[in-house]
Amino acid sequence: MIIYDNLSRVGSEENLKWLREENINSFEFIKGDVRDFEVLCAILDKEKPDVIYHLAGQVAMTVSIANPSLDFQTNVLGSFNVLEAVRRFSCESIIAYSSTNKVYGDLDYLDYYETDTRYICKQYPNGFDENIKLEFCSPYGCSKGSADQYMLDYARIFNIKTVVFRHSSMYGPRQFGTYDQGWISWFCRKALETKNNKNTIFTISGNGKQVRDVLYCDDLINLYMAVPNHIDRVRGKVFNIGGGMGQSLSLLELFSFFEKELNIKLRYDKLSVRNSDQKFFVADIKNVKEIFSWYPKISYLEGLKQVLNWTEKLMG
Repeated sequence: MIIYDNLSRVGSEENLKWLREENINSFEFIKGDVRDFEVLCAILDKEKPDVIYHLAGQVAMTVSIANPSLDFQTNVLGSFNVLEAVRRFSCESIIAYSSTNKVYGDLDYLDYYETDTRYICKQYPNGFDENIKLEFCSPYGCSKGSADQYMLDYARIFNIKTVVFRHSSMYGPRQFGTYDQGWISWFCRKALETKNNKNTIFTISGNGKQVRDVLYCDDLINLYMAVPNHIDRVRGKVFNIGGGMGQSLSLLELFSFFEKELNIKLRYDKLSVRNSDQKFFVADIKNVKEIFSWYPKISYLEGLKQVLNWTEKLMG
């Protein structure tokens, strides 16, 4: 197994060290960037991997707005480079691509109503399936959406074995959440900071009623590992991936969990709504359940406790 990464994300070097400690000699690490086409070609020509799990990318909406050129180079050109290297040198390789719910845009053309703790979409109360229209909004939505479509088209035109997973929110231990990305991990840290200092004040964007379905890392890994056994049925197809309605949370509901679990009272200031922040996104996962015989097994109650425990150890 080869891990190819430029180690640019916060926590990636720590995770590499942890992997080496836990899995001695079980993988080869190559420090590199998907923007480097010649290096990708050389690796694929030599290794001809059975499966490529394409998780590389610029992943923050805020960063894409601050630096759209970096976002484009990484997400569009980088993904195109992966596809071209496979087409030229390793055409039998499977590519499982990590896309995003942001390819569906802001979803502001739909109708929503509010409860005390969350938004609910009137037309799709049980979540969104893959037939929702594409609408690329923000540089991040455009870049991930472009790569998403290239993956599907290379399956059509060049018969490359690609499958696209459009993810909602993923979380778990060893996700070094930041203000820009990894909201579950980020707010776990804020909750523990509050436990240590009741005067802690942090910020949120919007009113806290925005909803996402969350998927624990172990469930996510199980899905990706199942791809090779199903590629004949899923080549060139796309699936919405998340925890589904049963694993959906608003920020306010997440905060309520923290307050009960840690016996604290969270204090925060509300900022303006972020650009292109969907009020509600929950994946309808019926298609992936049917084809992969897969479903999320870890509840957010269990998963959040795992993340809290890991974060508390990290914070010392």
